[in-house]
Amino acid sequence: MKEILTRIGLFALAVAPLAPLAQAHAQAPATPLQAALGDDVGTLSDKFTGLARVMAGKYDWKPGEGVRSVGDVFNLIVAENGILVGTLTGAGGGQGGRGAQVTDPEKLQEALKRSYANLQKAIAGLSDADLKAPVKLFGRDMTKEDAIRYILGDQHEHLGQSIAYARSNSVVPPWSK
Repeated sequence: MKEILTRIGLFALAVAPLAPLAQAHAQAPATPLQAALGDDVGTLSDKFTGLARVMAGKYDWKPGEGVRSVGDVFNLIVAENGILVGTLTGAGGGQGGRGAQVTDPEKLQEALKRSYANLQKAIAGLSDADLKAPVKLFGRDMTKEDAIRYILGDQHEHLGQSIAYARSNSVVPPWSK
């Protein structure tokens, strides 16, 4: 027993100097602002993917001419998330474009989930200083934090639009049941 305790003690002494190195490489915890923004992204993800699921089969529906269809709104959200991730990470200029429309319900739901997961990851990787860094989004100068708030505010409006589309089609949003 004494030999086992001695070996454990020697092992602990040998690895103790490595602890600060491991901590230095660990990702810094999210600030309260990052956490709040990440939570909002998670809520939007859950609601949009839920609506995309219950609105499957109605992606072509729109309330009138010249207005986005159900599927158009969901595809817009995916595109906005991609533009924002590019803006936050420097991988895109914040101008972006819309790719081909996804019409398959399962693929669109997956595209929504993936786009929000990428956005959460991009936000979590930002420091407080990063959030204050200047960027250009849709030709406008702003900070990264402003860009996040701008896109998420727009998406909350589209969430309301999507809820109205669901209700107009006698579809109850999943969280309202």
